[in-house]
Amino acid sequence: MTVYTSSTLDVPSTSNIPKHVAIVMDGNGRWAKSRLMPRFAGHKRGVDAVKRTVQACCELGVEHLTLFAFSSENWRRPPEEVSLLMRLFIRVLRKDVEAMHRENICLRIIGDTTAFEPELQAAIASAQELTKDNSRLFLNIAANYGGRWDILQATKNMLKSNPELANNPDQISETDLSRHLCLQGSPEPDLFIRTGGEQRVSNFLLWQLAYTEFYFTDKFWPDFGKPMLLEAIDSYNNRERRFGRTSEQIQPPVANVRQSAQ
Repeated sequence: MTVYTSSTLDVPSTSNIPKHVAIVMDGNGRWAKSRLMPRFAGHKRGVDAVKRTVQACCELGVEHLTLFAFSSENWRRPPEEVSLLMRLFIRVLRKDVEAMHRENICLRIIGDTTAFEPELQAAIASAQELTKDNSRLFLNIAANYGGRWDILQATKNMLKSNPELANNPDQISETDLSRHLCLQGSPEPDLFIRTGGEQRVSNFLLWQLAYTEFYFTDKFWPDFGKPMLLEAIDSYNNRERRFGRTSEQIQPPVANVRQSAQ
């Protein structure tokens, strides 16, 4: 397994194309409401935006894509909407996993999947098993995921694996904990995108976003695709990623991503 640099311990390598993009896919319901459609219609159209974004990442050379599909707090939504979302999740897994496999995409579901019904758990296990050896794009879907839950379960698993650390807390390192997080084996996100106009992380990847660049857009998720992804990456390329250093220590900025993508 590849070992990636922690942004709080060392300076990670960077490039004009972010290695890892994380997205909060917000605004499906409001997109539908603005068109006098039921909220679930927005979720269905959101699946098309996922497909466009996955394809764009493959074309641009993004290696890791993490999408926030269903948070641990989303269970608070109306039961009928939650039920429809679960059925949509199953349908997408069954319908699209073969296409992902042909495109050499590795699918991983991160979150507490034990809360899902057996049919969905089986679909998740089957999709992950089919695509586990693929390497063109590592696609992480966060489902029943919360950043605080992630840190808590990592802490528990760390102590189960290394019980001696419970009596030696001064010996616990950042690396000891991070290897038990859901995204262990992936680099920290370079770019965080949130659609829908809100400007918060909503309990998403709280540990991993330490030095991530943030990009917010008012556009709703069903309208997202390659042009908006390029806008976000252009904004990312105009940031000075210092990781605690001074501006004088930073190399000259890289070329505009639109030029490199042509």
